[in-house]
Amino acid sequence: MAQIDLPYLCTTIGNLSGVPVRIFEGESMTFYYSQAYLPRDPMAVYREKIFAVRSHVGYLTTPHFHCYGIVNSGTTKIVIGPTRQVEESDQELRELAFRADVAADDMEDFIAGMKRIVRMPFESILQMLCTMNHVLNGETLSLKDITIYDAEQEKLLARQNARQAEEKLSVRVDEAQSLHNTYDLEQLVMRIVRKGDTAALKEWIAHAPAVRGGVLAAEQLRQRKNTFIVIATLVSRAAIRGGMDVDDAFSHSDSYIQQCELLSSPTELMNLQYRMILDYTERVERLHLGKHPTKLTVDVANYIQHHMSEPITAEKIAEELFLSRPYLSRKFKEETGESLTDFILKEKTEEAKRLLRYSDKPLTAIGAYLGFSSASHFSRVFKTYVGSTPSEYRDKYL
Repeated sequence: MAQIDLPYLCTTIGNLSGVPVRIFEGESMTFYYSQAYLPRDPMAVYREKIFAVRSHVGYLTTPHFHCYGIVNSGTTKIVIGPTRQVEESDQELRELAFRADVAADDMEDFIAGMKRIVRMPFESILQMLCTMNHVLNGETLSLKDITIYDAEQEKLLARQNARQAEEKLSVRVDEAQSLHNTYDLEQLVMRIVRKGDTAALKEWIAHAPAVRGGVLAAEQLRQRKNTFIVIATLVSRAAIRGGMDVDDAFSHSDSYIQQCELLSSPTELMNLQYRMILDYTERVERLHLGKHPTKLTVDVANYIQHHMSEPITAEKIAEELFLSRPYLSRKFKEETGESLTDFILKEKTEEAKRLLRYSDKPLTAIGAYLGFSSASHFSRVFKTYVGSTPSEYRDKYL
């Protein structure tokens, strides 16, 4: 290790990849290199999870699909990232900046810096990690060694065939006929989520029948978690069919699954599962404006959700949708019964309520994040739609 010039190696990797690289000795960062200027390192948001990776080669994928590659050798840790294959939206980067406590004056520099990081497929990150692991740990690994390879596939196939044969021979006919009753129930719940019908969901939950699902694990808690993951997959797809943005749906699914893995009781899992299904249904419901939702209203609602941290105007939305502003405003009012300006400010106010209640960020930071021109503007709009000031609203939940 003493003979390896790690800063030189990491600088070379950083120049070749265009992705930030760091060296840690123990808990302390001893080297950082990035071609892109970032006023604050986004890795700080995920530091705890990154340091939890102890294997020689590892990685972390964030809810916004940023990838961090990790190589460990003794007390030395090298972290490459963030990068992802598809460019982020400004909204996603503003959310990341908000979580990383980037100052309002540095916001645009942070967004510009993140956009200068080279986009890279996940497999390319893994190949870099294999190279650095070879230099640091003397292991010769290929991509298939840390992902999927033929020998393991053959083992899995043999294991699955043996398991299925055993199950077929051991299950009695009467048991086999009554193992599952989930399909019709799944279809019902998925329709409710797709339509964004929260009233129907709450009614169904109040009278929900017992569910007989398949056995997905030998241990009860793992069974519950595996079932949760299946349901997260189903409801996220139903929400997408209901109009929810694909990246939004997948990000929420990732977040809920990560929360699920931290829980240790069936009651907690059951509550989180209900919260997840209701959350997706409510999000779709917010996209379905008016009695008969149209593509126009869904597109407008999605645009607002993706640009929540910007000053949103009817002109910008019209430009994005290739419509004239007067036509957009008129059609939106006809289809929803409210003005586009009112809807924009109501949505921003709803997001402000969530941030005031569930984050400890200062009021000025929340107002700036949501694109208000000043603290007084934020307070005035908030009071108009909520009936209290932001500070009064937060005090109710302290």
